[in-house]
Amino acid sequence: MQLGTSASRRNFIKCTTRVLAGLTAFDALGHTASSTGLSLPLGVCTSYDKADLLKQLGYSFVEESVGRFLIPDEGDSQFEKNRLMLKEEKVPVRSYIYFFPGKLKSVGPDIHHEAILERADLALRRAKEFGSKNIVFGSGGSRFIPEGFDRDKAKAQHITLCQKMAPIAEKYGVTLAVEPLNRGETNFINSLSEGVDIIQAVNNPWFRLQCDIYHMLREDEKPEEIVKYGQYIVHCHLAEKQSRTAPGVKGDDFKPYFRALKQIKYRGGLSLECNWTDFDAEITRGIDVVKQQLAAV
Repeated sequence: MQLGTSASRRNFIKCTTRVLAGLTAFDALGHTASSTGLSLPLGVCTSYDKADLLKQLGYSFVEESVGRFLIPDEGDSQFEKNRLMLKEEKVPVRSYIYFFPGKLKSVGPDIHHEAILERADLALRRAKEFGSKNIVFGSGGSRFIPEGFDRDKAKAQHITLCQKMAPIAEKYGVTLAVEPLNRGETNFINSLSEGVDIIQAVNNPWFRLQCDIYHMLREDEKPEEIVKYGQYIVHCHLAEKQSRTAPGVKGDDFKPYFRALKQIKYRGGLSLECNWTDFDAEITRGIDVVKQQLAAV
């Protein structure tokens, strides 16, 4: 390129200076974005009648119960009332807990796989109707291995059930999220690695992993496990370690786990699943504490 006049040279220098300044600003912006905290959709595991309060406080969604919202004991009439509430409030139900009761056994000498699959089909179909993303597959009582029962056989039973359940989730486009629970609640699938073991055996993209930081704390499971198994994680729960209290009650520091979620570029939901003493006060303080800790990572 030739610059024939001094004016042309001056214009070239000005233009180049502006471009370089823009690139520097872009680089600085990129650096700032990568070093800021983690922002996630926040929700609460509670009944949907709290939706308006949660919305006012800045929560993004409610996490309801399968047995209360999708398959209520009162039957279809209550289900239709729930549908109407959802339409009026317009606060999404992103996910569900309490998939099926402990009396429906997935393992042991007396299993109830057909009843479980029937319930799963109904729950997943209705979750799709409500625009929900996933159902958490905890159900610790169902998967509790009876004393003296062969653990390898129990694991095989559970995998067989899950291999039949995953295609139902795929059919409706709602993910099932396997939830490892601490050993105070069940004696089978107590860590992220054990959950992933089942997920890999099922080998279906609609059968993924739930990360519950409360259970991880109870089991002394390190944040590095989130990084190790991050590719499978689609949803998270949170509560303080000692008594499953809401964030801010005892003052637990969740930032190491939040840093791990940031490292895997997690973008799923984060729900407070807690034992409540003063619900309104604790969810108000809880969202502030969680947002502060997320912003600090």
